[in-house]
Amino acid sequence: MTLAKAYAVSSPTAAFAPFQVERRAVGAHDVQIEIAFCGICHSDIHQVRDEWGGSKYPMVPGHEIVGRVTAVGAHVTKFQIGDLAGVGCMVDSCRTCPSCERQLEQFCQKGSAFTYNGTEMDRKTLTYGGYSDSVVVDEAFTLKVSPKLDLAAAAPLLCAGITTYSPLRRFKTKAGDKVGVVGLGGLGHMAVKIAAAMGAEVTMLSTSPSKEADARSLGAHHFGLTSDPATFKALAGSFDLIIDTISAPHDYNKYLGLLRLEGAMVLLGVPPEPTPVAAGSLIFGHKVLTGSLIGGIAETQEMLDFCAEHGIVSDIELIPVQQVDQAYERMLKNDVRYRFVLDMKTL
Repeated sequence: MTLAKAYAVSSPTAAFAPFQVERRAVGAHDVQIEIAFCGICHSDIHQVRDEWGGSKYPMVPGHEIVGRVTAVGAHVTKFQIGDLAGVGCMVDSCRTCPSCERQLEQFCQKGSAFTYNGTEMDRKTLTYGGYSDSVVVDEAFTLKVSPKLDLAAAAPLLCAGITTYSPLRRFKTKAGDKVGVVGLGGLGHMAVKIAAAMGAEVTMLSTSPSKEADARSLGAHHFGLTSDPATFKALAGSFDLIIDTISAPHDYNKYLGLLRLEGAMVLLGVPPEPTPVAAGSLIFGHKVLTGSLIGGIAETQEMLDFCAEHGIVSDIELIPVQQVDQAYERMLKNDVRYRFVLDMKTL
């Protein structure tokens, strides 16, 4: 066992404060990582404030982790000391259920071990995340990070990157496909970059005209102002795929009307209330409305390799860990372009 410096909250209303985490000794299949940077995901706020229920305290959030390997177990084959490595939303799963056998560990039927606010597969040991200076993870759930990538800006790929890459791969996005991205935030800006790199013709769909210049600079070819009802008439039947990143209430039916025959709309955002969907919005046009949750470990590695090949990272604001409370408040006001990343050397 080793002690790691960390930043934690003690209750849903508490501010962050220094904390010490007990990390397990490096086992035969484990990798120890000195954490350099950790991204801040909006789900960190939900869990810190117990907005989804079931939060455990003290809590050390963080599942967009990158750093350098400082120790490896005797049976580790994928990593050597000094390698760059990352950890995403999971640190283990049962590995034997049908979901795990399909490399969809996030849907492990025995329950994945999530990186924080969860338990190890022993269901007793709490997990603590990346707002800390080190972590120990089984090599099977540790990702290789290319030295081609800016390490700080690569951190959000471990969640925002895979969350948007996975549905694009699932629907076999290719050159010439028309993809609409709803919402330009932490997820939306990654969806634009990745879809454009896949060769798609990308349209940003936003209620804010001020987002057009940013969207185009990120790789969007077109911009649709969704606060203008005329946009939905002009773009009706336009898209093969729509990636919807919005967590605020909005009318899915209007966006389903923008799909082509047999087009698909993928939900990544989670509005607080159920959203009515008219059967006719799906029936007329053989359309698909579906959701997506991060990605499995193999697909996450595929995403990291794709981003390294295409030079894709997140647009970030790098901050010291002592500013995490202020960062949360700014995120709630959409005052970030487009992801906060904590510099863990400031611990």
